Amino acid sequence: MSGSTDDIETLIDLMAKLPGLGPRSARRAVLHLIRKRSLLLSPLSDMMSRVAVSARECLNCGNIGTSDICDICESEKRATGELCVVEDVADLWAMERSGVFKGRYHVLGGTLSALDAVGPEELRIPRLLDRVVSEEITEVILALNATVDGQTTAHYIADQLQGRVKLTSLAQGVPIGGELDYLDDGTITAALRARKEL
Repeated sequence: MSGSTDDIETLIDLMAKLPGLGPRSARRAVLHLIRKRSLLLSPLSDMMSRVAVSARECLNCGNIGTSDICDICESEKRATGELCVVEDVADLWAMERSGVFKGRYHVLGGTLSALDAVGPEELRIPRLLDRVVSEEITEVILALNATVDGQTTAHYIADQLQGRVKLTSLAQGVPIGGELDYLDDGTITAALRARKEL
C-alpha cells in the first residue's frame, strides 16, 4: 500500500469497526463517500465533528442527546408517572419510533451478567430506584429483551421494586403480521402461554 492511500485505508479500517460493517462493506462505503465527496463526505465529516463535541448522555435517564437532560425528561407532557425501563438507547429509540408510549424512560446500559461481572452497580439500577421515589412513578414497565440476561435483570428489578410501584412487562408473542411458520419456538411458546380469551 502506497503512502498516498494510508489515510483512506485507515478510514476503511475505522468504518469496518462499526456494527454491521465488515471490511468489504466498509471499503464500498468509503469508496462511495469519496465519489460523492461534496454531497456526502464533507457534510458527514462536518456533522460527525459536531456530534463528537455536542453528544452526551442524559444525566437523568441515560438517553443520548445534546444537553445534560434530554428532551423526553424535560417534557412535562411526558411526566405521566409511567417509566419504561430498557437495556440500551437503541431500545429507547425503537420504542419512540412506535409513537405509542407517552411516559419517560430509563436506560440501564446493559443487563446483569455473572459471566461478564456486570452487577447492579455497573448498570443504572440504583438511579432507577431513586427515580421511582423522586419522580413519583406509579408504574414501571420492564421492556427488556427476552434473553436469559434480560429476564434475570427484569426479575432483579421486580424484586427491588415489589410493593413500591405497579410493575408490568411487555407482552411477548406473535408479532403483528407474523406468520407462524417463520417464528422461532420460543416466540410460539410465549404466544401460547400469553393467549387471551376472545
